[in-house]
Amino acid sequence: MRLIIDQGTSSTKAFLFNSNGKIVYQDKIKHDLYRPSRNHVECNASEILNACKTLIIKSIKTSPDQILSMGLSVQRSTFLFWDRKNIAPVTTALSWQDSRAIDIVEKMKEHSDWVYKKTGLPLSPHFGGPKFQKMIKEIPSLKNKVKDGSIIFGTLSSYITHALTKNLAIDHTIASRTLLLDINSCRWSNECLDLFNIPEICLPKIYPAFHNYGKVLDYDFNLQCVIGDQQAALIGQNGFTEKSIGMNFGTSASILYNSGHRPIMINGLITSVLFSSNNKKIYVSEGTINACNSLFYYLEKILNIKHSEMNWDERCKNINTDGFFLTGFSGIAAPYWVSGFDDIYHNLNKNNKNEVIRAGMESIGYLVNDIINMLNNNISFDSPLITASGGGARNSLLQFISDLTGQIISRPKIRDKTATGVFRILNSNYTTNQSDDSTLFKPIKNRKKIMHKIKKWREIASSLD
Repeated sequence: MRLIIDQGTSSTKAFLFNSNGKIVYQDKIKHDLYRPSRNHVECNASEILNACKTLIIKSIKTSPDQILSMGLSVQRSTFLFWDRKNIAPVTTALSWQDSRAIDIVEKMKEHSDWVYKKTGLPLSPHFGGPKFQKMIKEIPSLKNKVKDGSIIFGTLSSYITHALTKNLAIDHTIASRTLLLDINSCRWSNECLDLFNIPEICLPKIYPAFHNYGKVLDYDFNLQCVIGDQQAALIGQNGFTEKSIGMNFGTSASILYNSGHRPIMINGLITSVLFSSNNKKIYVSEGTINACNSLFYYLEKILNIKHSEMNWDERCKNINTDGFFLTGFSGIAAPYWVSGFDDIYHNLNKNNKNEVIRAGMESIGYLVNDIINMLNNNISFDSPLITASGGGARNSLLQFISDLTGQIISRPKIRDKTATGVFRILNSNYTTNQSDDSTLFKPIKNRKKIMHKIKKWREIASSLD
């Protein structure tokens, strides 16, 4: 048996896989996000750790066979400070959606070019360096403790790993989201540490994704893999093959391209580590979309729709709109990188809830199309189809993406590919044949009309900067 913990934005999931890759047990614990003010999005790291522990214990009790190892996939770009000795949080965890450090980023704009070349990341408040500076500014008492190393600054994945194994560690894939990692050497960058005034003594040690992190809570199995959730999703879609491309739609969304053993810099997209072991590194070019399922939760609130009545896929199915809706609560990531703005309604009837929902859904599709277009312009990938996974990979969205991109989109019967990706790493089963029962979405709309809408979308999105 292999135990996989998939720690996401809104819930933590547990999966038990048998040796044949079949899921024999799964469970989930939801948790809350807190939005105390504009651009502030937080979560409780202790609550999430307790969810992980509870699911581990329940899985052990349920497992019909011995658990051989555990893997952990985690949401990325969520940061906190915790005490080195007792491994207890001393701050809330700032979610990857949190953009309160936008003022820090504005003051550092002159450093954008070299930071991008060094780290593969745009200078954005969503990543670690600006969040460190913002938290130190908000809580001055942290400053001296950081200098003497008595508290740690790191990702939520590092905190969970530390608490479960007593090993203070961060893996390459998630360290790629800190704005502190030299993407070529995969070591902490002295230049970036100096820019954000971060002493290395307060950071976790960097390890490969596939690595023995130590015993889990003193049980007789080890944590053998820690990896970013989106990277795991691509691996679950057979993304170990160079030049493979996949999409994953969850709370956020990502379009990922396996660029092989060398990082490829594409301005507007993220370059990170897809997978690493002691003797291997594979890189990924990624376009992130900050709001996917979270967009529809937000629309439930502002349109006063009960969650049980949202059913956004059905609402979008038979609705057409020439309007556009851009939500500003989490900003736009790739390829525009604009943080926190007021919602934009363009040529929309605000009283028609289904039209607003359709326009919101289409905004996800337009961003996917922009990202794929950037990949096409830089690497000329030739893929007969693109695989889409995740709970947000629903019919209306995938058909719209197919119409926009002119690509065939394939959705596997089993959509939760994150846990599958971690299992494949633990089981050294990096590639398998895709299931024949995937659903295919093929372009059906008139290209002339679509190109007109794409042009208008880009005019609106580009005007935000």
